[in-house]
Amino acid sequence: MKVLITGATGLIGTELVSLLLQNGFSVNYLTTSKNKIVNELNYNGFYWSPKQGIIDENCLMEVDYVINLAGANIAKRWTTSYKQEINESRLLSSALLFKAIKTNPNQVKQIVSASGTSIYPNSDTIIYDENSTQVNNSFLGTVVTKWEESIDKFASLGLKVCKLRTGIVLSTKGGALVEMLKTIKLGLGSSFGSGKQIQIWIHIHDIAALYYFAIKNDLDGVYNAVSPNPVSNEELTFTIAKVLKKPLFMPNIPKFIMKLILGEMHELLFENRNLSAKKIQDKGFVFKYKTIDEALKNILT
Repeated sequence: MKVLITGATGLIGTELVSLLLQNGFSVNYLTTSKNKIVNELNYNGFYWSPKQGIIDENCLMEVDYVINLAGANIAKRWTTSYKQEINESRLLSSALLFKAIKTNPNQVKQIVSASGTSIYPNSDTIIYDENSTQVNNSFLGTVVTKWEESIDKFASLGLKVCKLRTGIVLSTKGGALVEMLKTIKLGLGSSFGSGKQIQIWIHIHDIAALYYFAIKNDLDGVYNAVSPNPVSNEELTFTIAKVLKKPLFMPNIPKFIMKLILGEMHELLFENRNLSAKKIQDKGFVFKYKTIDEALKNILT
């Protein structure tokens, strides 16, 4: 079996490529950097430029599945120009993939795409599942809504379409945890705002395994790619400090301070929503790291 991956050199992509190769898959990947193209046994790179509408159509040869992880990092200051890049990096890449699959002979039968949990509104009381029709009208909520709409179009080509709404990915190789570790390791860690906001997370091993599970089982539809046991920001911060054996005595950082420092992007730190993982579990997926204690001990020790 052969898989075409966009975003293969990113945080999730790197872990996923390793998992696929270990399990006998061949991997083609698309990259916007020609110096990142390598051609090895079962691992081959192809150039594309979604902004210019350029794609090496040879990337589709003998491909059975497409995994779409392309998208600019949302954890950078949201200037007007960067907000446009966040949006376009997702929509232009999916549009170019759609055109390539539509206009070239191929045997692709499924696309599995990353998506975001920011599509759900903030709530102190609701546990959202995939049947929820409520949509967050924030910047990121709108980005995710348009992103999913662009992926849904692949169904018109006869492909199964699977979207994985992903929470905070825990890893020391990138993402939110790396930023949190910087202050906690210095003994200066603290929660944000009230610290009560719910953080939906998933271990890097489990998110890679979930993508693998999705193609192995030809999944269709949308799934929450989150641990079945979300925690508050306060509990997440406390558990990191406990695992690292670091003190945690600094006062919580007020929201207005983070807004001054980060601008509009501060919203990421104060998102407050609880998601159900029942749908993917009912399909037979088993999380290796179900609790934040298990996850952080594995990652940090």
